[in-house]
Amino acid sequence: MGKLTVRALRAVLVVVLTGTVLVQALMVWALVSGSDPEDGSLPLTPLRVITILGIGTAQVALVCVWRLVTMVRRGTVFSHAAFRYVDGIIGAIVAAALVWFAVTAVNAPGQRDDPGVTLIMGGIGVAILGVALIVLVLRMLLAQAVARDVEAAKMQAELDEVI
Repeated sequence: MGKLTVRALRAVLVVVLTGTVLVQALMVWALVSGSDPEDGSLPLTPLRVITILGIGTAQVALVCVWRLVTMVRRGTVFSHAAFRYVDGIIGAIVAAALVWFAVTAVNAPGQRDDPGVTLIMGGIGVAILGVALIVLVLRMLLAQAVARDVEAAKMQAELDEVI
């Protein structure tokens, strides 16, 4: 990965992480201060708490991507240390799906006239879980690459002994 690509990705990660922290802080302030009273049409307090948690899942994924980009730049991504960050991303995606299912559950009573909305929202949650499965497959590919890298290093050491 080139320096320009790494810098561009890091810039995007910083902007997104900063934005999410600001939004989280504003939402926590709205919860704590009680400055935005509910009018009864939607349960805003549970939705705010769920949103704060959902933003947290995105932040975990962003930090893990940052660490993986650092490992790519250093040439150490094909190591067992990378699994921790890939597992963090998978966990964050699964947590985001659970948060989405919570949003669906909170929103469902208001959709009694149109239950299709709840079904669509449930489908989106399943799709989010599908993304976690895709990342899990990519983790398996990383495991194969790490195993091949270890095997190649072992063969190189044997070859060095012969020569």
